[in-house]
Amino acid sequence: MKHPRLVLCCALLGLAPTACGGNVDPDPGVDRGDSTMVDLDHLAITVSGHAEVFPEAARLLEARGQSIPTLDGLALSIEEPLRFGVSDADSVLGRGAIGSDGTFSVPEVPVRDIHLSLAASFEHPGFVRSSTVVFDTVFTRTRPRTDIIDARVWALPTPFHDALTRAVGEAAIRAHTDDRARTLREAGFILGRIVDASGAPVVGARVVLDQGDLAHRVYYPAPDFQSSSQDATSATGLFVYVHSGAAAETFSLSIQGSRDYLARNAGATPGMGLVLTLYPGSSPPRSP
Repeated sequence: MKHPRLVLCCALLGLAPTACGGNVDPDPGVDRGDSTMVDLDHLAITVSGHAEVFPEAARLLEARGQSIPTLDGLALSIEEPLRFGVSDADSVLGRGAIGSDGTFSVPEVPVRDIHLSLAASFEHPGFVRSSTVVFDTVFTRTRPRTDIIDARVWALPTPFHDALTRAVGEAAIRAHTDDRARTLREAGFILGRIVDASGAPVVGARVVLDQGDLAHRVYYPAPDFQSSSQDATSATGLFVYVHSGAAAETFSLSIQGSRDYLARNAGATPGMGLVLTLYPGSSPPRSP
């Protein structure tokens, strides 16, 4: 049975009925004379791709003379972030492990319980618990019907989280959480990267949320992670959204003044970070 808050979120965010349950036809606008119905309630897909340390985190560690941690053999979960945020016991849809070359493949992931997005989650000592969005219903208005391949999943080492926390500032985090949290992990956060069609970071971009009262929670770290502003992205193209440290929230975010970037589903919950890449069009660039 669906969680009532999940049904409400689907209604509020305007998802098509197929994104919240039921059977659907194959892709619209094509000849369906010889096609069969696609039963999303019983469809399972494979999610595969490559996991690695977040690029800016790797550069920061290298600049400090520290080694980049390996992900070889570590566990990885496929989950619905919204379901996790509301403490749904069935939020994890599949599990796998990361190979020595960083690749992973998780089969038999059921799509019937995907409401807004699908993410690969990573939680191990030395890293912040984080989820990387690998599928967003905003692009299709429905749940995935085919395997997800070439997904990019990012791990956030604890030293990088600590650098982000310092860049935003403990005082700001405490203010945004009514003194419930002093770090981004405690508050819950979104780490976003804005890139162009080639995958290069975009400088001078501003994030717009569909809930205006949350706009003051967005920060843009400086390239050296010693400070941050609330003006626009730096050369890294990064932004950080600071959650309240309380109940999970869902919203959409977009890029100010650009129609090339679709508004994306996002959410935040205490104790973890959501990693999101914003790119023009509907297909992610190949390079990070």
